[in-house]
Amino acid sequence: MKIRYFDNSATTKVRKEVLDKMFPYFMLEYGNPSSLYKLGRTARVAVEEARRNVANLINCDKNEIYFTSGGTESDNTALKGIMNLDKNNGKHLITTKIEHPAILNTCRTLEENGFKVTYLNVDKEGVINIEELNNSITEETVLISIMFANNEIGSIQPIEEIGKIAKKRGIIFHTDAVQACGNIDIDVKKLNIDMLSLSGHKIGAPKGIGALYVNKNIEFKNLIDGGHQEKDKRAGTENVPGMVGLGEACRLAKNDMKNHINKLKTLRDYYFEKIKENILDVKTNGSIEHRLPGNANTSFKGINGGELLMKLDEKGICASAGSACSSGSSMPSHVLTTIGLTSEYLEGTLRVTFGDENTKEDVDYLIESLVEIIHNIEN
Repeated sequence: MKIRYFDNSATTKVRKEVLDKMFPYFMLEYGNPSSLYKLGRTARVAVEEARRNVANLINCDKNEIYFTSGGTESDNTALKGIMNLDKNNGKHLITTKIEHPAILNTCRTLEENGFKVTYLNVDKEGVINIEELNNSITEETVLISIMFANNEIGSIQPIEEIGKIAKKRGIIFHTDAVQACGNIDIDVKKLNIDMLSLSGHKIGAPKGIGALYVNKNIEFKNLIDGGHQEKDKRAGTENVPGMVGLGEACRLAKNDMKNHINKLKTLRDYYFEKIKENILDVKTNGSIEHRLPGNANTSFKGINGGELLMKLDEKGICASAGSACSSGSSMPSHVLTTIGLTSEYLEGTLRVTFGDENTKEDVDYLIESLVEIIHNIEN
């Protein structure tokens, strides 16, 4: 049976070009980048080339990129690294109620350690109110951390407006851009972003590698102690193949951004069109206008989401009920409940996220399968 993969927000397949670029650093150029001999120097050159490619994707200097193990570590480092600075007089940060667990659980830990956190509401499309953000800022506010685009419903936040407010008020602005990088053209200078988290496995690089951008004028406390790697900010022997892979994935994403976005938008819009034509009682979640190009999150009235996913799996279709990081939880999605999705639709939510390998024929098969499965469930 052919597998049709529609869960690219959960993870992506490593691109062949990325794997080819990584391969020599496993068995041929396997030196430790901190070593002075040629094998080590070759690895160091590769790491710095990768750093430059990551920086080019978001328009920053390569020395502002710190490699991490992924989005979760980047988020933790950003929030704890700023809030735990001894010189900080403020103890307050602002985020939203629909952040990824990597942000929300980090905020809870900070609260347990005496910090104050404001969780902004979002409207029914999952977008914050700029006025509420402005009104939430106090003299103690040190950091604003608001995700670029939501991992479940795909809604894109007004990042440029947030950046302007943060800059005007002298507050550091961090954004979790794990879902946005590679799917949206991002310029951290234009958007006044001070810190940004990204993850390799969302853009065709392997799992276990990510990066944190930190503006050169921002001081932060390191999360991991040890050696002097990553400019004394992230100790541990460098994952050279992973870094090389992330760099290559970022280079490819930068070069093919326009075509990638157009293809995903075309597939997404075709899916929305066909789903509404063929299925009654379906609701689209998230903003239509300000949305990730490959995200289609819909809810089917009165349908059991778990049963729907299993039936799709039997037909070789991989999709999701929401965030992969929350799939083990029996609790309803915090994102969907926050945007006010009613109980009759809440359980029957399906997140479809398209990738470059998907085709129009794949979408037709998905629609046909959904129509058949939902009809059988209802009857």
